Amino acid sequence: MYIKKILLIISLLGLIAMSIFSYFVYVTMFVSNTNFNNDLAYVYVYSNQDFEELKIDLSPILKNINSFERLAVRKGYNIKLKPGKFAIRQGMNNNEIINTLRSRKLTVDVIFNNIDNEYELASKISTQIEADSLSLINSFKDLDFFKSNGFNQYNFLSIFLPNSYNFYWDTNADSFRSRMLKEYKLFWNDSRLDKLKKIGLNQNQVMILASIVSQESKMTSELRTIAGVYMNRINNNWLLQADPTVKYAAYQLPEYKGVVIRRILYKHLKIDSKFNTYKYKGLPPGLIAVPDINSIDAVLNYQMHKYFYFSADPQNIGYHNFSRSLSEHNNNAKKFHKYLDSKGIKK
Repeated sequence: MYIKKILLIISLLGLIAMSIFSYFVYVTMFVSNTNFNNDLAYVYVYSNQDFEELKIDLSPILKNINSFERLAVRKGYNIKLKPGKFAIRQGMNNNEIINTLRSRKLTVDVIFNNIDNEYELASKISTQIEADSLSLINSFKDLDFFKSNGFNQYNFLSIFLPNSYNFYWDTNADSFRSRMLKEYKLFWNDSRLDKLKKIGLNQNQVMILASIVSQESKMTSELRTIAGVYMNRINNNWLLQADPTVKYAAYQLPEYKGVVIRRILYKHLKIDSKFNTYKYKGLPPGLIAVPDINSIDAVLNYQMHKYFYFSADPQNIGYHNFSRSLSEHNNNAKKFHKYLDSKGIKK
């Protein structure tokens, strides 16, 4: 009888212990552990981030960080984190959270446009993926990479076509650069390559001219007409005389650092730079900005007309008046200069 009582007590204790363990497992694995009101909370796990740092980041969105840690250790998640952007859904339990952080990495849309140089590009991209500005700049300045792919210090920005691209958030600088090169090659499909042959320019020349066209107007409806003006000048062996190239040449000089040129003056036209198309014939040696796709396609599909000049239209700001003769152009330019004077724009 005594032995039976002992066995009964042991059995009861075992059941109690098993119940406690089952409850512990249930709470640890299957009870909701989120602490936010929105449908989703996004978690960013950085490359080389350790588990202790991740716990700090997760604490605000979890009810019980300790139960999360216990299960993470039991499943070995604390040993090797997977970098990336992840979405934690409201009501998830620890098991679901860990499984999400292990295997459900999200992508992000990386968007950039209106880029003048590599520093602006690095600044915009660094806010959208894990790579920071410094690592991006260093990657952009790796001329060996660009030279091995047919580019130089004047045109390497050609590969960064402004658009929207889908990336994993934890993309590093070199991977971003390689992806952009791939996108650039895909951009030059058979149709665009055929158009190159028809207009008599190569890819580099189209990108340079497109960078000028993109700086002349933000009105898409004008781009093909402006490209046609410059193609008329090129085909007739004229100086391009493109104001944006003069601005670019000026901005390379120390005295123009931090200065905004709102009006091209005679002194600007005398700047001795290969980028000054008032002084040197032909296209400049490289891009003066990163051209958008609209501007590139405008060059490839430039409008055939007899215009050789254009001037900003003071009656329709943002647009231009186009003319065939110098006298007509001078008249249009005079009207615009008068408009600038009336606004007090002297330089």
